[in-house]
Amino acid sequence: MQSPFRKLIPIAAALLAIITGKVLAQGKFDPKLLQNGQQTLACFAQHEGKELPIGTFTIGVNTDGNRLSLTTTTAIIGLEPWKDTAVSDLNTFKPIYLASHNTMKDLVVNFGSDITGYHIDKKTGEKKQIKEAGNRSFVDSYTYPFILSLLPLTTGYKTDFSVYEYKPTNTDNVKKALVTEVKSNVYVSKFTGKHDVWEVTVVEPSTNDRMISLIDKKTRRLWRTDMFANGQEVKMIDMETDFNSIKAPFDKTKTLQMVQGGDAVITGQVFARDFDERNKLQVVNIKAKQVASRGTQVILIPYNDYFKEWIKVNEDQRKKGREGIALSDDAAQCIKSTTVYDDAGHFEFVNLMPGEYLLYTEFNFSHGYSQSEVVGYTDHYINGMFQGTSANTVSRNYSVGAGATVKKVVTIDKPGEKVEVKLKKTRA
Repeated sequence: MQSPFRKLIPIAAALLAIITGKVLAQGKFDPKLLQNGQQTLACFAQHEGKELPIGTFTIGVNTDGNRLSLTTTTAIIGLEPWKDTAVSDLNTFKPIYLASHNTMKDLVVNFGSDITGYHIDKKTGEKKQIKEAGNRSFVDSYTYPFILSLLPLTTGYKTDFSVYEYKPTNTDNVKKALVTEVKSNVYVSKFTGKHDVWEVTVVEPSTNDRMISLIDKKTRRLWRTDMFANGQEVKMIDMETDFNSIKAPFDKTKTLQMVQGGDAVITGQVFARDFDERNKLQVVNIKAKQVASRGTQVILIPYNDYFKEWIKVNEDQRKKGREGIALSDDAAQCIKSTTVYDDAGHFEFVNLMPGEYLLYTEFNFSHGYSQSEVVGYTDHYINGMFQGTSANTVSRNYSVGAGATVKKVVTIDKPGEKVEVKLKKTRA
């Protein structure tokens, strides 16, 4: 059976082409709203009622002198990533040059009084020379959706644009796109909360393709785009890779040295002190110590200023109902992990330097206890005279699943020191 991802590859490639191939013309945009930088959008497709990831779309914006240079890196699952380049005049947005090289095609276009260049279909090997009149007003397809964010957006705003998009099958490479609706909305970020946005709907009449973009009212950042084309729906969401509220500096070399360059050791045992939360019941014979099972993972984090702030920021995020902030690859490489190696909950960390470390683990155990229950009463009589009543009891054993999360800060004071710790949980 063909993988659904393989089925989505041509759909995704076509729909991503829509993103880089649609809208806009000169004279309606404010270049002062452009900001240099890079943004990555995660792409998802609706497939058989499910939302499937299909890749990422990374945009680089650079305004140098009188030129606007855009680089877009497209990474579709199952395909090699490719980079496209587009250069336009920063004042007029008139296109100057664009190039796209990937596993499907090579495309180079030079814009002037004439439009020249070439297109190579890598499947068929067919090469077509491009030469056509360039005296019409348009922008190239690769400037979208950035110029869209430069429009004088306001409630009820409408306009239309001309865009140049080369395709070997086109009879005319210039077509129209319409901004049919602009209205206020709110975008909720997992990391930065609520943002007031313009909800902008763009329609291409020749194909009836439609896009709905959420553009920040203050910064003109593109937070999300939903695309509807060829009976398919693709969603693109800003991954906020530039979001980092951690201010403490991070030194990878120094941090790695903490966990790799010493001769100190931390050894320990992971367990929970069993307890009972049903304090209204008569409970006896609680098992005093529940050790973590063999294979339980234990994490060691170098407890420097950077990781202390990262932990605090994530705790604040969770209190606000938001997702945590992921570590950079460099920081993640400085975290050590080991596993419990026996049935008594023991673990070890070696090659450590003096300093503070945070130990963290989670594990499940069986919460067992015995409970005395009254199952009836017996009345006692002597010579027909009632003497009293006694309760009839039985002892029943119970076992329910429980879990424990344990963290502890441990300090190594000197080289070669061996520190023994107990990672224990005493309450849920």
